[in-house]
Amino acid sequence: MSNGIDLSEKLSTFSEHWSPRTVTQFNNCDVMVVKVKGEFVWHKHDDTDDFFLVLKGVLDIQLRDRTITLGSGQMYVVPKGVEHRPVAREEVHLLLIEPTGTPNTGDAATAAPRRTV
Repeated sequence: MSNGIDLSEKLSTFSEHWSPRTVTQFNNCDVMVVKVKGEFVWHKHDDTDDFFLVLKGVLDIQLRDRTITLGSGQMYVVPKGVEHRPVAREEVHLLLIEPTGTPNTGDAATAAPRRTV
């Protein structure tokens, strides 16, 4: 990487929701941006934590016993094995970091394909 990465520019290259785009990799992890709106599926990741950083908007991360609400500049890490469901009332822009190949639904059969921008 010879230059910095402009996350806003990367986010401007697509409009689909719930379809993460990898912007770079480090230590066998994908650093991704994604636009979300509405409710995602309840899911969990048995082998890895789930990192969310809100770049724009307000995101609710529903857990079975409570809801975590995040605004711009706030982050939350869902521990591995914990069921959760992200919910965005309006469009939200996120930065995600996951081990390369982690399915966003927790199940490779239903996961969004991994794309790079």
